[in-house]
Amino acid sequence: MPTDPRLILLSPADNCLIAAARLDAGTQLDIEGECVTLTQTIELGHKVARHELANGEKVLRYGAVIGHVTQPVRRGAHLHTHNLESDYLPTYTHDAGHQFVHH
Repeated sequence: MPTDPRLILLSPADNCLIAAARLDAGTQLDIEGECVTLTQTIELGHKVARHELANGEKVLRYGAVIGHVTQPVRRGAHLHTHNLESDYLPTYTHDAGHQFVHH
């Protein structure tokens, strides 16, 4: 199915697309045969939902899980910190209870 050339699919398994240009609110995009209208501006390099995502659904980029959505997301919506939580464990938490002594 055709997708607007301003959106990049990095891996066939991905459920997000990457904006190849700044896309202003109100822009109409074709995503795999469905016309969607952006409700907010999406900056260059930001993620867009390839299809509807249910609350808690994992988000894949480059075929790997990068996080999960914290609310239902419709196709064409901006995926960012307001609705996407990282599943990466920050490395600094591994030693959070340890104090380092400098000699």
